Parts: sequence; C-alpha cells; structure tokens
Amino acid sequence: MSSGWRTLICALLTVPRLHCVPVSGPAAGQTDGSRDTAEAHVGKGYEHLENERYREAAYEFEAALALDPHLVRARYQLAVCHVALGKRREAREEFEKLHTETGGDPNVIYYLGRLDLLDGDLDTAIRRLKSLALDPPFPDTAYYLGSAYLSKGDFAPAEQWLRKAAEADPRDFRVPDHLARTYLKEGRREEAEREFQRSAELRERYNDTARVAVNCSRELETKPLEEARATCQQLSQPGDPGMLTTLGMLYGQHGYYLAALPAFEEAARLDPESSEVQHDLGLTYFRLKRYSEARGPLEHAVTLRPDFFGSSALLGATLYTLKEDETAYRVLSHAHELNPQEADTQKLLFNTALVLASKKLTARDYAACVAYLQKAVECNPDDAEVHRRLAAVYTLMGRQSEAEAENREAERLNTHP
Repeated sequence: MSSGWRTLICALLTVPRLHCVPVSGPAAGQTDGSRDTAEAHVGKGYEHLENERYREAAYEFEAALALDPHLVRARYQLAVCHVALGKRREAREEFEKLHTETGGDPNVIYYLGRLDLLDGDLDTAIRRLKSLALDPPFPDTAYYLGSAYLSKGDFAPAEQWLRKAAEADPRDFRVPDHLARTYLKEGRREEAEREFQRSAELRERYNDTARVAVNCSRELETKPLEEARATCQQLSQPGDPGMLTTLGMLYGQHGYYLAALPAFEEAARLDPESSEVQHDLGLTYFRLKRYSEARGPLEHAVTLRPDFFGSSALLGATLYTLKEDETAYRVLSHAHELNPQEADTQKLLFNTALVLASKKLTARDYAACVAYLQKAVECNPDDAEVHRRLAAVYTLMGRQSEAEAENREAERLNTHP
C-alpha cells in the first residue's frame, strides 16, 4: 500500500465515529493475527500484478494454490504471470488445467490460442481464436487470429480479421504493421506502404504521449498548476480513455485532485468496464472528501476485480465514513482477508466491529454482539477493554466460564501491557 493511501486511511481514523483505540503490540503494518491463508496470498499476488512484478505475483498465486488447489482465479492469474515471464510450457500446463476445470472459459481459450500461435501450431490457434470471434474476451483477439492466418499464408482471412482488429482498437500500431505485411505478400505494395506509414504514425503518437507525460510531470513539479496545464492538457484527447487516465493520474500524483476529476470521469464514461479507471475515479472523489460520489465507482471496481485489495480497502473506508456500518464491515473483512498485515484497514475493521457490537448489545442480540467482539479481538488481541466487553456479554448470556476467562485475559493485559 502506498504512503499516500496510508495517509488517507489514517486521516479517516480521526472521523468522530467512535473512540479510536490505539493498536498495541506489533509495529505498524504488522499483526499478530497475520494468517497464511489462500485469500491473503491472492491479495498479495494482485498487489504485485498492479506493479507488474510478475515473478513475485506468481510466487503468491502458487502459495495460494498450495493451500487451496481448487482456487480457479489464483490458477488463472498464475498462468497469466507465466505468459508475462515467457514461461510458455508452465503457462500451458496451468491453462490446460483451467480449460478442464472451467468447461472452456473464453479467457482461457484466448490464452491457449496465443500460446498455440507462439508454438507454431497455427491450425489449433485459428480454431481456438475463431471460436471466440463473435464475442471476444479481449479487444486484440482478432489481431492474434489475423496473425495466425498471416503466419499460415492464408492472406484473405488474415486481412479480414486484421481489419476487424483495427476497428476494435484503432490505436494499436501492431495491426497496420501486420496488414502491411499481408499486402506485401499479396503484391499490393502501395497499400502496404500506407499501412506501414499508419503503423509508424501510431507508434510515434505512442512515443509522443510518453514524452508529453514526462514533460507534464516535470512541469507539475516545478510550476504552478495553471502554467503546467497547457502542457498537460495535450493528453486530454476526446475518445481516448488511456490518455485521459494518464492525465488524471499525473494530476493526482501531484495533489491536483480537482483537476484530475474531469479526466477520470470522461475515461470512466468511455471505458466503464475498466477496474483501474473506476478505482482511480473513486479514489479521486475520496481524496476530495466526496464520499457519496466515491461509493459508486468503487463498488463497480470491486465487482470487476474482487480480489484487488486496494479497491476493497478504499470502498470499506468510504462506507465507514458514510456510516454504512454493516456493509463496511463486510467489505473491510474481505480486504483484511486479502491483506491481514495491513494495519490501517485492520483498525477500521476493529472500529466497525465495535460499532456493530454496541448496536447489537442495545438490541439485546447477544450472539451477534459476541461475533463482532470476537472479530475485534482478532484484529487487536491486546486490547483489554474488548475482552472486558466480551466478559460482560458472556455474563448476560449465562456463559460464566467464558466470562471469567475473558476477565482474566483483560486483567493480564492490564498487568502486562
């Protein structure tokens, strides 16, 4: 978790919802309750993926599968990591298992088709990728299908699918490059030159975007916002969610959250199924303390990517601020499962559990009250006051031996903090 996100969570803890009991014992970021669970390893794996640390991510997904071999999403992400690391044999082994387990999930077929193409099994690649053509799981499915036909020397369908790929993503410079190669093979040199030129222009535009982004960042660091804006707004390209997201991230990284907001809002409109864009939009609303507006995009981000700790933790913090205690508890519990070592989310879960325990005690729902207090103990086993509360509720329930045990633990903690 970044230091900026940590600051946001710590600031939230000052909201006057409930007295914030300091967590004693382990150092910040550590917990005695750190658990070696499959969910925790999956959460760490997604964190590494976010930073493109594929080797570290693969290690975490392998650890998750060692604990739960039937965790399909961990196996899928492990296979994707193998692809990114160029470990084709290992990737194929995992995707073949997934193909059997999922009954032919389109995402799995897509990757198997790409692996077939890399291994030179063109007929199998074409068969797999063509089966996805009507409803492709990824925009570049048609590009790989066209590439397979091109490699096979079947130029008419290669052109057909590469043109579809250009429609799906007009900014992908690989597509006109492969169209140009197709035309060359057919002796259509003039058309080939046009496509080569188109590919070069798209590649240069990609490079220009990178240069503008660097210049924008430099000016945001050295100049007032209004002076830097002229350079940065070159990234504000209508219809291009990628460039808009880059612009919003640059503004956000330099603390200009209000300036970032229009870019993220437009990017989310153009690409509503991007979990990254939805997360960034929700984070920007959160930073502006517009918590009600942050909730929607963050809920969408969690739906799209339920195992990404950052979105779950941020949604839980948002719901906590909005006093949506039961929903916040559920979301924060999931975030805590994904990353048991993260101290700030743990504190919010601790506070939320105490709020709900108090409500259940008032309603005389003692069983539910105990469950919430036990969660609070799990988050902070060294808090004597929580043990005393548990003892009091056990007494009301007539569970005297458990009440005595909790009182003894509270006394021990007071005597030996």
